[in-house]
Amino acid sequence: MLAWVYEAARACPQLDEVLIATDSDEVADLCARHAWPCQMTSPDLPSGTDRLHAVAQLHDAAIYVNIQGDEPLLKPQHLTALLAPFSNPAVDVTTLKVLCTPENIPNPNAVKVVTAADGRALYFSRATIPYDRDQSTGNRITAAPAPYWKHIGLYGYRKAALNLFPTLPHRTLEQTERLEQLRFLENGLALYVAPTDFDTIGVDTEADLQKVEALLLSR
Repeated sequence: MLAWVYEAARACPQLDEVLIATDSDEVADLCARHAWPCQMTSPDLPSGTDRLHAVAQLHDAAIYVNIQGDEPLLKPQHLTALLAPFSNPAVDVTTLKVLCTPENIPNPNAVKVVTAADGRALYFSRATIPYDRDQSTGNRITAAPAPYWKHIGLYGYRKAALNLFPTLPHRTLEQTERLEQLRFLENGLALYVAPTDFDTIGVDTEADLQKVEALLLSR
């Protein structure tokens, strides 16, 4: 799994450097055997963003990209979309969205996102948002239903925003939804969500792994 993700990241020309951050000696040993650059981090860090922040204190850059180790279907097109909003100096953090498949609309493991017209994130939720009231009551006359967007957990951060993250208070929404990106929204940072045509499969279960393995071996 890690080899797939690392090689996918290396294939993205937008990245100047790819580094594996881990608190696992087993993962570090694997990296050493394959000569993959690795940075050990504290096992006490509560989130992937905190881990990236720790890495940023040792490796200087203007923008950092957080690629989780369970995203082997990463494509260069994802990074192109993720980095595009940074042409706007007001953007602090970026992430991605893809149109939701019907089966994922009610799925709490598929996080939904709603944005403003300019792409700024309004809310992320495990619930089905936006709620289509007219469809449920049969009152829709002419308005088309709003699309459902699934969040893809890739992030880009300006260094200033990343350095701010550990200092931000943990508020109610983040704790309720168990979604760390809500910390940025609750504290007023500008998080923008770029659309992509390419979905990913985050590998959380054995079934996910089998599905991803079949897709990769078919390429």
